[in-house]
Amino acid sequence: MDATLNKRIMVALDVQGRDEALVLAKALQGSGCWLKVGMELYAYTGPAIIRELKEMGFPIFLDLKLHDIPTTVERAIRGYVQCGADMINVHCSGGYEMMARSANAVKEAGLKLKSVPKVIGVTVLTSMSENQFKREMGVQRKLPEHVVELAKLAEKAGLDGVVASAMEASELRRNTEPGFLIVTPGIRPAWSEANDQMRVLTPYEALEAGSSYLVVGRPITRAEDPRQALERLWVR
Repeated sequence: MDATLNKRIMVALDVQGRDEALVLAKALQGSGCWLKVGMELYAYTGPAIIRELKEMGFPIFLDLKLHDIPTTVERAIRGYVQCGADMINVHCSGGYEMMARSANAVKEAGLKLKSVPKVIGVTVLTSMSENQFKREMGVQRKLPEHVVELAKLAEKAGLDGVVASAMEASELRRNTEPGFLIVTPGIRPAWSEANDQMRVLTPYEALEAGSSYLVVGRPITRAEDPRQALERLWVR
């Protein structure tokens, strides 16, 4: 197996405590993958877990999906840069000014530390189906069109990329610059269950569609052997 493929994987540590997170991290240490720290783990550990995982050699995606008025997000994101995260996200639906000020804040804070994280925007959650999107959110245009428009706005605001379903990745590739990042949750290998994800593809399908990074959680973190499950992602 090509070990460089693991560098495209972000393992979601959606657990409720430091000990469980560190057990998973130790099992995956040296594999080349990223680790994703989301709201659940951050709520129980705070920024200390990021520093511990960085010391173990992992690049970290801090997935807190910031969404507030521009000033609040700008000030908060400067603090998150201090944690040492390599990637941070905000919600695209916060609007152009919020995204632009977030991008500027990350660059300014990162340059002082000589390490500038990537900042990306969440488009539409992969747990939401097209029917839910229209019925519950009241948006008239089609979901893929909405994702593309949000991504174009994020790119204009200076963000490095977006979080979107792999099902929209090929369309995003056609409408954004080549270096624009596409981080795709909802990745499920053929041997796993979809769980609460709606818009899903397998790892190879996602890469072929144009995804830059693939977020994988339960197929790895709930496996008896997480390291083996990571390697199995690439079994066709």
